[in-house]
Order: sequence, then C-alpha cells, then structure tokens
Amino acid sequence: QRFLDMTFGAGGHTTALLEKADDITIYALDRDPTAYKIAQQLSESYPKQIQALLGQFSQSETLLISSGVEPGTLDGVLLDAGCSSMQFDTPERGFSLQKDGPLDMRMDSDRYPDMPTAADVVNALDQQALASILRTYGEERHAKKIASAIVQARSIYPITRTQQLASIVAGAFPASALYARKDLLQRPTHVATKTFQGLRIFVNDELHELLIGLKTAEKFLKPGGRLVALSFHSLEDRIIKRFLHGIDMAEKYNLGSRQKIRQALKNCSKKEDTQAFPSGKSNSKWMFIQKKVLTPQAKDIQTNPRGRSAKLRAAIKL
Repeated sequence: QRFLDMTFGAGGHTTALLEKADDITIYALDRDPTAYKIAQQLSESYPKQIQALLGQFSQSETLLISSGVEPGTLDGVLLDAGCSSMQFDTPERGFSLQKDGPLDMRMDSDRYPDMPTAADVVNALDQQALASILRTYGEERHAKKIASAIVQARSIYPITRTQQLASIVAGAFPASALYARKDLLQRPTHVATKTFQGLRIFVNDELHELLIGLKTAEKFLKPGGRLVALSFHSLEDRIIKRFLHGIDMAEKYNLGSRQKIRQALKNCSKKEDTQAFPSGKSNSKWMFIQKKVLTPQAKDIQTNPRGRSAKLRAAIKL
C-alpha cells in the first residue's frame, strides 16, 4: 500500500502508520525544510518505506510524478492543515505571540528568502487592506480598530517583533479586554491571537494551498482510497467540507486565487458540524466514512491542548 502524508511535520502521523503495518510506502511531504530534514532522518531507519518530499501542496503533484507516483494509485492521503507545534515552539520563526521573535511567520523562508514576511505585511499594506486580512483570515471582529492601531504605531517605528505587534494590538483595547476571550477549554487567550492567525494564513497563502492539496489528493487516490483531513479552525474546515461535497470553489468564482476563497467562505454557513451539506447541488466524488465530524474527547485535549479545536473528516473516493 502507498500513502501520502501531506503535512509530515515532526513525523507523528507517519510513524503511527509505520507502526500499524509493514507493507506500506509513505511519501512524506512538507513545505518546511526543517520538517523535510526530519523526514530524511526517519527514512534512514525505513529506507524502503519513506520517501521525503520538500514542497508546498501546490507543488505536490509534480513531486509525486517525479517520484514515480501516477494519478489514481494511492491508497490513502493524510492532510493535517495549518501550522505545526514545531513551528509555534521556535521563537525565531515568528509564529507565536507568547515568545518574542522576528515577525516572520513564513513556513518555508529558507527556500524562498524573498517571500514577504508578516513584518512586510504590517509595515507596507494600507489600513483597509490590513483590516481585510484580519477580518477574512483571522475572523477578527475588531479588524478596523486593530488595523488603525498598527498603522498609527508604524508611523513612529517599524514593527519587526512578535511581542511588539502583540503589544500594539493589546493597546487598541482596554486592559480588561486583554485576556477576555476564551478558548474551547475556557482558558483566557490573548487579544492578538486572531491577528496572528490572519497574518500567518495570508503570508503562507494557506487556504489556497489547502484547496490545491485537496484537489491533488482526489487526483492521486485510487477508487476506494481514503482521505483523512484534519483542520484546526473554521476557515480550513469549511473549505474541506465544501470540497468533499463537490463544491468546486476554484471554478465557481471568476476571481483571483485568494478572492475565490474569500468569496466562497462568505457563502458558507458557520454552523456546519455534520457531514450533511445544508443546501445546493452536490457533485461529490466522496463517501463519508462517519456521519458526524470527529472532534477530540476530553482525554485527548488533556494530553494535547493544542488539538482542542481539531476536526477530522474522513472520506472514501468513489
């Protein structure tokens, strides 16, 4: 059997697959050079079972074909969307507002050093564009207020550090609102959390890449092959769900890549927690494995609090 791990990360899912079966080959893909090195190291222990691939979802088709994988031949694809714990836990990568570091947020900065950073975005875009990013990708209700604070602050000094940006966002709110928001565990979250999410998604073009990754999975899975997709916020989950229901967002709207995603999300209900799509015709090529989306149990959240918002959707290609 042949599987594609589309987001290798630190190798947790690939290792679990290898422990379950001996007769499998796993193509371990990641856009992050650090994760790619880990995949290469693991392949030394499993030389005939792991092939490390370095690239984005949008490059995965070319990488698979160059590795001898033809469309319609994979038995399974695992897609774990979003940012890895390894990236969050490295201050120098600039993903976390809890630890100070350069305001970077690029997942593959070593490969594309000229790619704009989060600092480039907050220092260069106008207030309206910034507000649009925070509202669309961060689902931030106070996007205009935060964008205004950013523009005002950068007129005095460049914004280059993560905690510098976090302080600017916090300064736009009264002190009582700093940790007024709660996560799913009812723990206080910093008021800048959604700002960081929005910038990260925009910088890495994550939603557009996710859609391409899903289309690649569909193309390379054989009939009867299985797709397991993990998401960690509503934007990702809505795209995955709409795709599995046959809603082709890339063709539905005659817009640019990021505009397609934005427009698609506007036309999608946020209250989608079952596999049944609320309305519209379906051209789905998938059969859902379970009726309802899977979410973590209390014991899972205790073990891995970062997985508290995870949603798993699994489907079989028809």
